[in-house]
Amino acid sequence: MVVDAWRMVARTHGGPEVIAREPFEPGEPAHSEVLIAQEAVGLNYVDTYYRSGLYPAPLPIPLGSEGAGTVIGVGSAVSNIKVGDRVGCVAGLGAYATHRVVPADRVVKLSAAVSTEDAAAMMLKGMTACYLAEDCLRLEAGQTALVHAAAGGVGSVLVPWLRDKGVIVIAHSGSAEKAARVDADHSLHGSLEALAAQVREITSGQGVEVVYDGVGKDSWTASLASLKRRGLMVSYGNASGAVPPVSLLDLSRGSLFVTRPTLADYTATADDLARCAARLFDRMERGVVKAVIGQRFALSDAAEAHRALEARRTVGTTLLIP
Repeated sequence: MVVDAWRMVARTHGGPEVIAREPFEPGEPAHSEVLIAQEAVGLNYVDTYYRSGLYPAPLPIPLGSEGAGTVIGVGSAVSNIKVGDRVGCVAGLGAYATHRVVPADRVVKLSAAVSTEDAAAMMLKGMTACYLAEDCLRLEAGQTALVHAAAGGVGSVLVPWLRDKGVIVIAHSGSAEKAARVDADHSLHGSLEALAAQVREITSGQGVEVVYDGVGKDSWTASLASLKRRGLMVSYGNASGAVPPVSLLDLSRGSLFVTRPTLADYTATADDLARCAARLFDRMERGVVKAVIGQRFALSDAAEAHRALEARRTVGTTLLIP
Protein backbone atom coordinates (compact mmCIF):
# COMPACT_ATOMS: atom_id res chain seq x y z
CA MET A 1 0.00 0.00 0.00
CA VAL A 2 1.51 3.32 -1.07
CA VAL A 3 0.67 6.29 1.16
CA ASP A 4 1.98 9.83 1.36
CA ALA A 5 3.60 9.51 4.78
CA TRP A 6 6.03 11.59 6.82
CA ARG A 7 7.39 11.55 10.36
CA MET A 8 9.44 13.53 12.84
CA VAL A 9 12.80 12.10 13.91
CA ALA A 10 15.79 13.07 16.04
CA ARG A 11 18.82 12.81 13.77
CA THR A 12 21.20 13.19 16.69
CA HIS A 13 20.91 13.58 20.45
CA GLY A 14 20.35 17.07 21.78
CA GLY A 15 17.74 19.73 22.36
CA PRO A 16 14.46 20.23 20.50
CA GLU A 17 16.35 21.70 17.54
CA VAL A 18 17.50 18.18 16.50
CA ILE A 19 13.93 17.18 15.59
CA ALA A 20 13.41 17.11 11.82
CA ARG A 21 10.69 16.12 9.37
CA GLU A 22 11.32 13.40 6.81
CA PRO A 23 9.22 11.42 4.31
CA PHE A 24 9.08 7.65 4.77
CA GLU A 25 7.31 4.58 3.46
CA PRO A 26 5.58 2.67 6.28
CA GLY A 27 5.20 -0.40 4.08
CA GLU A 28 2.60 -3.13 4.07
CA PRO A 29 1.55 -4.61 7.40
CA ALA A 30 2.99 -8.08 7.97
CA HIS A 31 0.73 -11.02 8.79
CA SER A 32 0.25 -9.98 12.45
CA GLU A 33 0.42 -6.20 12.01
CA VAL A 34 -1.94 -3.31 11.25
CA LEU A 35 -1.41 -0.01 9.43
CA ILE A 36 -2.91 3.03 11.14
CA ALA A 37 -3.61 6.44 9.61
CA GLN A 38 -2.99 8.55 12.67
CA GLU A 39 -5.27 11.41 13.66
CA ALA A 40 -3.62 12.47 16.90
CA VAL A 41 -0.31 11.80 18.67
CA GLY A 42 0.34 12.13 22.39
CA LEU A 43 3.33 14.14 23.62
CA ASN A 44 5.00 12.58 26.66
CA TYR A 45 8.03 13.46 28.74
CA VAL A 46 9.64 10.14 27.84
CA ASP A 47 9.91 11.47 24.27
CA THR A 48 12.43 14.04 25.50
CA TYR A 49 14.48 11.30 27.15
CA TYR A 50 14.98 9.54 23.80
CA ARG A 51 15.68 12.83 22.03
CA SER A 52 18.30 13.88 24.60
CA GLY A 53 19.97 10.48 24.78
CA LEU A 54 19.00 9.74 28.39
CA TYR A 55 17.26 6.62 27.03
CA PRO A 56 19.37 4.87 24.38
CA ALA A 57 18.04 4.19 20.88
CA PRO A 58 19.69 3.87 17.45
CA LEU A 59 19.94 7.12 15.47
CA PRO A 60 18.00 8.57 13.77
CA ILE A 61 15.28 8.07 16.37
CA PRO A 62 11.64 7.95 15.18
CA LEU A 63 10.11 9.73 18.15
CA GLY A 64 6.93 9.05 20.09
CA SER A 65 5.09 6.01 21.35
CA GLU A 66 1.42 7.01 21.64
CA GLY A 67 -1.15 7.70 18.98
CA ALA A 68 -4.65 6.97 17.73
CA GLY A 69 -6.41 6.86 14.41
CA THR A 70 -8.13 4.60 11.89
CA VAL A 71 -6.91 1.23 10.61
CA ILE A 72 -6.34 1.28 6.84
CA GLY A 73 -4.58 -2.07 6.43
CA VAL A 74 -4.37 -5.41 8.27
CA GLY A 75 -2.11 -8.43 7.98
CA SER A 76 -3.39 -11.82 6.86
CA ALA A 77 -3.33 -13.29 10.39
CA VAL A 78 -5.23 -10.42 12.04
CA SER A 79 -8.81 -11.36 12.86
CA ASN A 80 -9.85 -9.14 15.76
CA ILE A 81 -9.19 -5.81 14.02
CA LYS A 82 -10.51 -4.73 10.64
CA VAL A 83 -10.07 -1.84 8.25
CA GLY A 84 -12.10 1.12 9.49
CA ASP A 85 -11.71 0.37 13.20
CA ARG A 86 -10.70 3.30 15.39
CA VAL A 87 -7.77 2.26 17.56
CA GLY A 88 -5.19 3.56 20.00
CA CYS A 89 -1.66 2.31 20.39
CA VAL A 90 1.24 2.70 22.82
CA ALA A 91 4.10 0.68 21.40
CA GLY A 92 7.81 1.19 20.83
CA LEU A 93 8.89 4.26 18.89
CA GLY A 94 7.61 5.97 15.77
CA ALA A 95 4.34 7.60 16.79
CA TYR A 96 5.35 11.06 15.54
CA ALA A 97 4.11 10.12 12.08
CA THR A 98 1.13 10.38 9.78
CA HIS A 99 1.04 6.57 9.46
CA ARG A 100 2.25 3.74 11.62
CA VAL A 101 2.61 -0.04 11.29
CA VAL A 102 2.38 -1.83 14.65
CA PRO A 103 1.78 -5.36 15.96
CA ALA A 104 -1.95 -6.07 16.22
CA ASP A 105 -1.59 -7.29 19.81
CA ARG A 106 -0.35 -3.81 20.81
CA VAL A 107 -3.50 -2.10 19.49
CA VAL A 108 -6.64 -1.36 21.50
CA LYS A 109 -9.98 -0.79 19.81
CA LEU A 110 -11.82 2.33 20.95
CA SER A 111 -15.40 2.36 22.08
CA ALA A 112 -17.86 4.89 20.67
CA ALA A 113 -17.50 6.87 23.91
CA VAL A 114 -13.73 7.43 23.46
CA SER A 115 -12.60 9.78 20.69
CA THR A 116 -9.30 9.34 18.89
CA GLU A 117 -8.02 12.60 20.40
CA ASP A 118 -8.96 11.49 23.90
CA ALA A 119 -7.28 8.12 23.32
CA ALA A 120 -4.08 9.75 22.09
CA ALA A 121 -4.17 12.10 25.05
CA MET A 122 -4.88 9.43 27.63
CA MET A 123 -3.58 5.99 26.80
CA LEU A 124 0.04 6.23 27.90
CA LYS A 125 -0.64 8.59 30.80
CA GLY A 126 -3.88 6.88 31.77
CA MET A 127 -2.49 3.36 31.66
CA THR A 128 0.53 4.59 33.62
CA ALA A 129 -1.85 6.01 36.22
CA CYS A 130 -3.70 2.68 36.16
CA TYR A 131 -0.73 0.52 37.09
CA LEU A 132 0.51 3.09 39.60
CA ALA A 133 -2.84 3.23 41.38
CA GLU A 134 -3.90 -0.39 41.00
CA ASP A 135 -0.81 -2.59 40.72
CA CYS A 136 2.29 -1.05 42.35
CA LEU A 137 0.50 -0.88 45.69
CA ARG A 138 -3.09 -1.82 46.50
CA LEU A 139 -4.08 1.29 48.41
CA GLU A 140 -7.25 1.26 50.46
CA ALA A 141 -9.68 4.03 51.29
CA GLY A 142 -8.30 6.29 53.99
CA GLN A 143 -4.65 5.68 53.18
CA THR A 144 -2.51 8.58 51.98
CA ALA A 145 -0.46 9.27 48.86
CA LEU A 146 1.78 12.10 47.70
CA VAL A 147 1.59 12.85 43.96
CA HIS A 148 4.29 15.02 42.38
CA ALA A 149 3.62 17.09 39.22
CA ALA A 150 -0.07 16.73 40.00
CA ALA A 151 -1.18 19.11 37.23
CA GLY A 152 0.85 17.31 34.58
CA GLY A 153 -0.06 14.52 32.20
CA VAL A 154 0.09 11.50 34.53
CA GLY A 155 -0.66 13.51 37.67
CA SER A 156 -3.89 14.93 36.29
CA VAL A 157 -5.16 11.36 35.81
CA LEU A 158 -3.61 9.76 38.88
CA VAL A 159 -5.07 12.24 41.40
CA PRO A 160 -8.76 11.68 40.53
CA TRP A 161 -8.16 7.94 40.06
CA LEU A 162 -6.79 7.68 43.62
CA ARG A 163 -9.52 9.87 45.07
CA ASP A 164 -12.15 7.65 43.43
CA LYS A 165 -10.64 4.82 45.48
CA GLY A 166 -11.03 6.84 48.66
CA VAL A 167 -7.30 7.56 48.97
CA ILE A 168 -6.34 10.83 50.67
CA VAL A 169 -4.21 12.66 48.10
CA ILE A 170 -1.56 15.25 48.86
CA ALA A 171 -0.74 16.84 45.51
CA HIS A 172 2.32 18.94 44.72
CA SER A 173 2.64 21.20 41.68
CA GLY A 174 5.31 23.55 40.38
CA SER A 175 3.30 26.76 40.76
CA ALA A 176 0.29 28.23 42.54
CA GLU A 177 -1.54 28.49 39.21
CA LYS A 178 -1.10 24.77 38.55
CA ALA A 179 -1.94 23.81 42.14
CA ALA A 180 -5.24 25.71 41.85
CA ARG A 181 -6.26 23.40 39.00
CA VAL A 182 -5.74 20.23 41.04
CA ASP A 183 -8.75 18.82 42.90
CA ALA A 184 -6.93 17.00 45.69
CA ASP A 185 -7.48 16.72 49.42
CA HIS A 186 -4.40 18.92 49.85
CA SER A 187 -2.94 20.80 46.86
CA LEU A 188 0.53 22.17 47.58
CA HIS A 189 3.08 24.06 45.52
CA GLY A 190 6.43 25.73 45.84
CA SER A 191 9.68 24.68 47.47
CA LEU A 192 10.54 20.99 47.47
CA GLU A 193 12.77 21.65 50.48
CA ALA A 194 9.67 22.45 52.55
CA LEU A 195 7.51 19.67 51.15
CA ALA A 196 8.36 16.89 53.59
CA ALA A 197 7.59 19.13 56.56
CA GLN A 198 4.24 20.06 55.00
CA VAL A 199 3.41 16.40 54.43
CA ARG A 200 4.33 15.52 58.00
CA GLU A 201 2.12 18.30 59.29
CA ILE A 202 -0.84 17.13 57.21
CA THR A 203 -0.38 13.50 58.31
CA SER A 204 0.15 14.28 62.02
CA GLY A 205 3.82 13.40 61.71
CA GLN A 206 3.29 9.98 60.14
CA GLY A 207 4.08 10.56 56.46
CA VAL A 208 2.36 8.94 53.49
CA GLU A 209 2.01 5.29 52.49
CA VAL A 210 3.31 5.97 48.98
CA VAL A 211 4.92 8.72 46.91
CA TYR A 212 4.35 8.79 43.15
CA ASP A 213 7.32 10.69 41.75
CA GLY A 214 7.77 11.45 38.07
CA VAL A 215 10.09 14.41 38.72
CA GLY A 216 13.25 12.47 39.57
CA LYS A 217 16.48 14.07 40.74
CA ASP A 218 15.11 17.29 42.23
CA SER A 219 12.36 15.63 44.30
CA TRP A 220 14.11 12.43 45.41
CA THR A 221 15.17 13.63 48.86
CA ALA A 222 11.82 15.27 49.62
CA SER A 223 9.98 12.14 48.50
CA LEU A 224 11.91 9.81 50.78
CA ALA A 225 11.49 12.21 53.70
CA SER A 226 7.70 12.27 53.13
CA LEU A 227 7.22 8.52 53.55
CA LYS A 228 5.92 6.83 56.65
CA ARG A 229 7.66 3.81 58.13
CA ARG A 230 7.74 0.97 55.56
CA GLY A 231 6.38 3.34 52.92
CA LEU A 232 6.82 2.85 49.18
CA MET A 233 8.67 5.22 46.87
CA VAL A 234 7.45 4.86 43.27
CA SER A 235 9.92 6.62 40.98
CA TYR A 236 8.41 6.45 37.49
CA GLY A 237 9.96 9.44 35.67
CA ASN A 238 12.90 11.82 35.34
CA ALA A 239 11.48 15.23 34.44
CA SER A 240 14.27 17.01 36.35
CA GLY A 241 16.93 14.46 35.44
CA ALA A 242 17.80 10.93 36.49
CA VAL A 243 17.94 10.09 40.18
CA PRO A 244 21.60 9.83 41.23
CA PRO A 245 23.04 6.57 42.58
CA VAL A 246 21.16 5.53 45.71
CA SER A 247 22.65 4.19 48.91
CA LEU A 248 20.60 1.46 50.53
CA LEU A 249 21.34 3.15 53.84
CA ASP A 250 19.06 5.99 52.69
CA LEU A 251 16.21 3.48 52.75
CA SER A 252 17.00 2.20 56.24
CA ARG A 253 15.50 5.35 57.76
CA GLY A 254 12.07 3.83 58.03
CA SER A 255 12.69 0.49 56.26
CA LEU A 256 11.52 2.08 53.02
CA PHE A 257 10.72 0.33 49.74
CA VAL A 258 11.56 1.68 46.27
CA THR A 259 10.38 0.61 42.82
CA ARG A 260 11.17 1.92 39.34
CA PRO A 261 8.26 0.61 37.25
CA THR A 262 7.59 0.92 33.52
CA LEU A 263 4.38 0.62 31.55
CA ALA A 264 5.98 -2.02 29.31
CA ASP A 265 6.32 -4.42 32.23
CA TYR A 266 2.74 -3.88 33.36
CA THR A 267 1.30 -4.37 29.84
CA ALA A 268 3.75 -7.04 28.68
CA THR A 269 1.12 -9.42 27.31
CA ALA A 270 -1.93 -8.77 25.17
CA ASP A 271 -4.13 -9.71 28.13
CA ASP A 272 -2.26 -7.29 30.42
CA LEU A 273 -2.69 -4.51 27.86
CA ALA A 274 -6.39 -5.22 27.34
CA ARG A 275 -7.06 -5.31 31.08
CA CYS A 276 -5.19 -2.05 31.69
CA ALA A 277 -6.93 -0.29 28.80
CA ALA A 278 -10.33 -1.58 29.92
CA ARG A 279 -9.83 -0.19 33.42
CA LEU A 280 -8.82 3.17 31.93
CA PHE A 281 -11.72 3.34 29.47
CA ASP A 282 -14.15 2.37 32.23
CA ARG A 283 -13.05 5.35 34.31
CA MET A 284 -13.15 7.64 31.29
CA GLU A 285 -16.69 6.56 30.46
CA ARG A 286 -17.79 6.99 34.09
CA GLY A 287 -16.25 10.45 34.23
CA VAL A 288 -13.76 9.58 36.96
CA VAL A 289 -10.90 10.72 34.75
CA LYS A 290 -11.00 12.71 31.55
CA ALA A 291 -8.63 13.92 28.91
CA VAL A 292 -7.46 17.41 29.80
CA ILE A 293 -6.03 18.59 26.49
CA GLY A 294 -4.25 21.76 27.42
CA GLN A 295 -2.69 22.52 24.06
CA ARG A 296 -2.38 21.23 20.51
CA PHE A 297 0.56 21.64 18.14
CA ALA A 298 0.90 20.65 14.52
CA LEU A 299 3.02 17.51 14.29
CA SER A 300 5.49 19.47 12.19
CA ASP A 301 5.94 21.80 15.20
CA ALA A 302 7.07 18.97 17.49
CA ALA A 303 10.25 20.85 18.43
CA GLU A 304 8.24 23.77 19.78
CA ALA A 305 6.02 21.35 21.70
CA HIS A 306 9.13 19.84 23.32
CA ARG A 307 10.32 23.31 24.32
CA ALA A 308 6.99 24.08 25.96
CA LEU A 309 6.94 20.76 27.80
CA GLU A 310 10.47 21.07 29.16
CA ALA A 311 9.88 24.68 30.20
CA ARG A 312 6.80 23.55 32.16
CA ARG A 313 4.56 25.78 30.06
CA THR A 314 2.06 23.00 29.47
CA VAL A 315 -0.97 21.94 31.51
CA GLY A 316 -2.55 18.54 31.20
CA THR A 317 -1.94 16.75 27.93
CA THR A 318 -0.37 18.04 24.73
CA LEU A 319 -1.42 16.63 21.37
CA LEU A 320 0.47 16.69 18.08
CA ILE A 321 -1.89 16.75 15.10
CA PRO A 322 -0.61 15.28 11.78
